[in-house]
Amino acid sequence: MGVGGGLGMEATNCGALLRELQQIWAEVGESEGEKNKVLSEIERECLEVYRRKVDDANRTRVQLHQSVATKEAEVASLVATLGEHKLYLKKDKSVVPLKEQLAAVVPVLENLKGKKEERLKQFSDIQSQIEKIRSELSEYSDGDDKANSLIVDENDLSTRKLNNYQAQLHALQKEKSDRLHKVLEYVNEVHCLCGVLGIDFGKTVNGIHPSLHQNGLEQSTNISNSTLEGLANTISNLKAEQRSRIDKMRETMESLCKLWKLMDSPQEERRQFNRVLSVLISSEEEILSPGVLSQETIEKMGAEVERLTKLKARRLKEIFMKKRSELEEICRSAHIEPDASTAPEQTNEMIDSGMIDPSELLAKLESQILKAKEESLSRKDIMDRINKWISACDEEAWLEEYNQDSKRYSAGRGAHINLRRAEKARILVTKIPAMVDNLINRTFAWENARNKPFLYDGGRLISVLEEYRLNREQKEEEKRRYRDQKKLESILLKEKEAIFGSKGSPKRAVSLNRRTNGYRSSGTTSGLMTPNPRRSSLGGATPELLTPRSCSGHYNRYFSDSRRLSATQLNFGDDSLSTFTSISGQFIGLIAK
Repeated sequence: MGVGGGLGMEATNCGALLRELQQIWAEVGESEGEKNKVLSEIERECLEVYRRKVDDANRTRVQLHQSVATKEAEVASLVATLGEHKLYLKKDKSVVPLKEQLAAVVPVLENLKGKKEERLKQFSDIQSQIEKIRSELSEYSDGDDKANSLIVDENDLSTRKLNNYQAQLHALQKEKSDRLHKVLEYVNEVHCLCGVLGIDFGKTVNGIHPSLHQNGLEQSTNISNSTLEGLANTISNLKAEQRSRIDKMRETMESLCKLWKLMDSPQEERRQFNRVLSVLISSEEEILSPGVLSQETIEKMGAEVERLTKLKARRLKEIFMKKRSELEEICRSAHIEPDASTAPEQTNEMIDSGMIDPSELLAKLESQILKAKEESLSRKDIMDRINKWISACDEEAWLEEYNQDSKRYSAGRGAHINLRRAEKARILVTKIPAMVDNLINRTFAWENARNKPFLYDGGRLISVLEEYRLNREQKEEEKRRYRDQKKLESILLKEKEAIFGSKGSPKRAVSLNRRTNGYRSSGTTSGLMTPNPRRSSLGGATPELLTPRSCSGHYNRYFSDSRRLSATQLNFGDDSLSTFTSISGQFIGLIAK
């Protein structure tokens, strides 16, 4: 019912009450003054009631205006915060009652508050994700604590700012994904390289970050800059180590192949390195076999190279010993001093130290052997004559021993053979001076042709021959003196017999003969070319006299002791002469008495 209807009903009710009051007054007989007084009170009380109602209504209107204004202000603030200007459109207030305005703005406000709560949650979630990803990308790991303590700015919750945060989050998520992919790629590469090199993968990546080797979910893979840098450096170091090992193994394998070919190693020994050989001929990117470049494989190859090198050195030493023996045999037969530069002690030391290429050393030995053969061939004529001369000297020594044998003419077994040999020896001895002169002339011709001395066991042959000729002349002089002594003894004996008769002083004659025989024996056996190493008793012909002496033994004794014995032999000539003079003087004095 409208206001007008209410007032009409109120007027009707008031009129009926007024008429009832007048009837009462009429029955009571109230005066007009009392009636007017009561009516005035009634009118005043009615005005007061109306005034209270108007005041109440005014206060209600003010409260409604304030509520609407407050709600609209909140709506405006939320609209500004959320940036949702299209969600609330203002209407004309002059035509819309306050209660309708309030009823219209409250749902809008509630809607905006709900959107604000939702937007706050979105901002909080996005910011926490951003902080978490940033912490994962940084060097620190307290991203969860930072996310829990984030304070969202409620003054700006616009979709523009939300979109900015979302764009930031997407960029960080992409960077995280890229880094995670890069880290996994690096880890796989490290795992592959560690497998090829035989290195502990877990120990390697744990040194970078423990999360790289943990399979549990308690800790995510670290994708920080330091982890990426550590992985990159590790990969670089592993690749450098791989290249170093490949170069080392290729060098070792090259040495192995050379040793296999040189030593003619069987396939069983080579088969254990076939996989390594097939891998080393590939490029670095194709080498993926686990453990093929491990330190154990390198040590195994090194041990094989060392074993084959020692075997090679041992066989080389055997070859060099054979070649050196061949050289020494050629030099020994030709009486040449072998080159000391290839002596076994020096060659073994050079082989062990690797100071010289074995092929060069072998070529040097071959050259020395060829040179020794050529020199031996050039010396052959002179060497043959030296051997003949030495043989003649041996025969001369045998003849002197034979002549000293008092029973050489006995009818013992083989006496006629020694007689024939003695005749031949006497003829040969007469040729010795000519042999020596011829040998000296040929040696001089050889030296002049080659402009170097003819060495025989390290000594110059000319010097030896000249010394021999001098010693022989001295020996001939001694023999001449001995013959003169015998003649003088014979003359003295005859003079003695003429003075004392044929029976005078036989004992002195025997004593003199013994002394002269002693001198002769000493003079004969002390000569340079008449050594007596194998002389036995003088009784009868022995089998030793039937066999020629060892030429090499006699020759070596002569050439090694020639200078020492020559001085002794020369002194012996003076001693013999003094002895002879002393004996002659004593004998002449005896005759004079």
